[in-house]
Amino acid sequence: MNKILVIGATSALAEATARLWAAEGHRLHLIGRDTGRLAAIAADLKVRGAEAVTVERSDLLDHAGHAAAIDRAIASLDGLDIALIAHGSLGDQKACEADVGLALRELDTNAISVVSLLTLLGDRCAARQHGTIAVIGSVAGDRGRKSNYVYGAAKGLVGLFAEGMQHRFADSPVRLVLIKPGPTDTPMTAHLKTAGARLADPAKVAAAIHRAIGRGTPVAYVPGIWRPIMWLIRNLPRPLFNRLDI
Repeated sequence: MNKILVIGATSALAEATARLWAAEGHRLHLIGRDTGRLAAIAADLKVRGAEAVTVERSDLLDHAGHAAAIDRAIASLDGLDIALIAHGSLGDQKACEADVGLALRELDTNAISVVSLLTLLGDRCAARQHGTIAVIGSVAGDRGRKSNYVYGAAKGLVGLFAEGMQHRFADSPVRLVLIKPGPTDTPMTAHLKTAGARLADPAKVAAAIHRAIGRGTPVAYVPGIWRPIMWLIRNLPRPLFNRLDI
């Protein structure tokens, strides 16, 4: 049985991944901002086979509260084997361009708050010389594009920070898994679906996340087809890239 902390547990991908862990009989502690959703998810996970499920409501933009929330989670779980950071938002790019306050809030939600949590979890795992930390980034972080560069910049920061932590822990038992989903059919991307975008099945993406965490994969593109796609996008010459409407 693993002791698993899920931060941003009310997100669609976090919930779908937690269901897989519940079916394996693990113990879970869920952190999120919606008390009602947390209670409903916890009840569902117990029915699916989780050994135990505890919850805590937390505002993840309150950085000062992160350390205490993590310590309460570890105490509730009586240890920590896996932590998944899955909170985030997909803000309106045009609105961010027009409102620096909104742009900064999106950067905080998707990057700065994540860096805070990664740092604190890294310190706790380092002290125990044990644990896997997983964080959901995005393929959007691989190259800045006009359609979503505020979100992409945040995910790019998370990716580079995660890479540095992987280097830090290279000679230790601690593992850090960076997950880079492509566009997935969740409430956060409902506007993309309405516009006709092809979106990945969240259950399949969650299965890939579950596998990557179990294997300790350093960087997991999910679905895997995004690895060659993003290699191509990253390596397009700038004059050609600038002609693309992406």
